[in-house]
Amino acid sequence: MTSDPGGDNPISGPVPRRGVAGGSTAGAEAKAKRKALPVWQETLLLATTAIVLALIIKTFFLQAFYIPSVSMRETLELDDRILVEKVSGWFGEVERGDVVVFDDSAQWLGADQGQQPDNVITKTLAAIGLYPSGGHLVKRVIGVGGDQVACAKGDVEVNGTPLSESEYVTLATQPCDASFTVKVPEDRLWVMGDNREQSEDSRAHLGESGGGFIPVDDVVGEVFVTIWPMSRWQLFPAPETFDNPALNRAAAVVVNPVPIGLALVAPLPLYWRLRRRLSEREAASG
Repeated sequence: MTSDPGGDNPISGPVPRRGVAGGSTAGAEAKAKRKALPVWQETLLLATTAIVLALIIKTFFLQAFYIPSVSMRETLELDDRILVEKVSGWFGEVERGDVVVFDDSAQWLGADQGQQPDNVITKTLAAIGLYPSGGHLVKRVIGVGGDQVACAKGDVEVNGTPLSESEYVTLATQPCDASFTVKVPEDRLWVMGDNREQSEDSRAHLGESGGGFIPVDDVVGEVFVTIWPMSRWQLFPAPETFDNPALNRAAAVVVNPVPIGLALVAPLPLYWRLRRRLSEREAASG
């Protein structure tokens, strides 16, 4: 028996160390019980987390689509699976040369209708971005608000400057086959398919109420990469012809003069596209 050095009460046996016995065992058991979840609860938690993440990614970052027509051959082939990025839209406007997916608010869909989700499962997957959805079109932006777009002598001209389109228009005998001249309204776009002879684009809807133009607000995002089939994996930088400074100088004559930011072009189009948007905004504010 030992004596308590701080008092007269005897203490029998060795003094237990804190955290070794007694309450520590009960705490460990309680902790183990808290960690253990039924399988169905774990599955539900994982599924819910995955759906929430998918919705966030689809809404703000990336969305999957498939190509239901030949209107963009050979840039995009029938049944290609593509990813559309939405991040660059945070930093600026849609630009000439971008390949964009947009909502069909003008009801252009006909030959381009393609397959749409047709049952509860595919509709649910489409809603969260895990299944390619219908009701959209994909085209290349040729003219933006304030531009004058024309077809002259078989070439497409923007603000009087011919585009060199051999990089992406590869199936048509000539880039355009009907004469037209249009002025693109503000907050609108003039779009054309790369397969010019089999694309019902802005040209086919000139006589309609919208004049063949699509609202910028209808743009879902820019095509970033082809992800399937793997043999067709490719990125989508803007063609060099759209970097021609003459396009912007001419636009300043057609519209009110505005400061023009420098375009930055690099092998990784998403990264450099964002930098280009930021540079243009800084130039405009300065």
